[in-house]
Formats: sequence, structure tokens, C-alpha cells
Amino acid sequence: MGWKSHGWRQARDDKAFVLGQYGAIGLTFLMLGCALEDYGVYWPLFVLIFHAISPIPHFIAKRVTYDSDATSSACRELAYFFTTGIVVSAFGFPVILARVAVIKWGACGLVLAGNAVIFLTIQGFFLVFGREDDFGWDRW
Repeated sequence: MGWKSHGWRQARDDKAFVLGQYGAIGLTFLMLGCALEDYGVYWPLFVLIFHAISPIPHFIAKRVTYDSDATSSACRELAYFFTTGIVVSAFGFPVILARVAVIKWGACGLVLAGNAVIFLTIQGFFLVFGREDDFGWDRW
């Protein structure tokens, strides 16, 4: 019980720290795409809504299909579909803004880089903390 449980907790905390750093890097790219003097338009910040709602279909499907032993279910597949739509929309939104000349293409590139880092961080969170072990979602 002694050192093994402490080592697992330390490894989990280290992974959370690394994920937090990646999230900060992604948000830095997003803010640079908005706040640099050449760009100065804050419309790309609306992608934060997509970042916030992207895990919601997964949470709902996990709650609904918690008792199911099937490897795949219609609810889980629908959640994947909605999550994919949200992520594609988050990448498409800055491209559309750049296409209609609301933002510059350089700002679009920074926002797309930020999107990639943030969504990979969200996926990393689910890979690290989403396993079936004694760590529960009720702690978050």
C-alpha cells in the first residue's frame, strides 16, 4: 500500500501538470491570434465555446451506457458523431472568418494551431484519466 499508491498518485499528478501546460500553450496560440497588434480582432475567441462543449456528448454517452457491456452502442456512436461535428466546426470557424476577411490569415493559422493543441489536450485528458480504475469522474 505504501510506496506504490504514492507513486501512482505522483504519476497522475505529473500527467495532469503536463496536460495543464499543453492547455496553456494552446490558449496562448489562441490569444496571440486575437491580441497581436497586426490582428487585433477578438472574434476567434468564440472557438472557446466549441472547446467547452466538445466533451459533453462523451459525458452523456458514458453516463447513459455505463451499465452496458457492449463494446459499441448507438448512443456512444452518436456521441462520437456529435463530438466530431463540434471539433470540425471549431476548425472551420476561423477559416470562414479568414475567408470573409473578418480576421487575417495569420490569425487564422494561430487559432488553428491553438485548436489542435487544445483538442489534443482534451483527448489526452480522457486517455489519462478516463480509464476504469479507482479514479472517478465525481471528483471533477
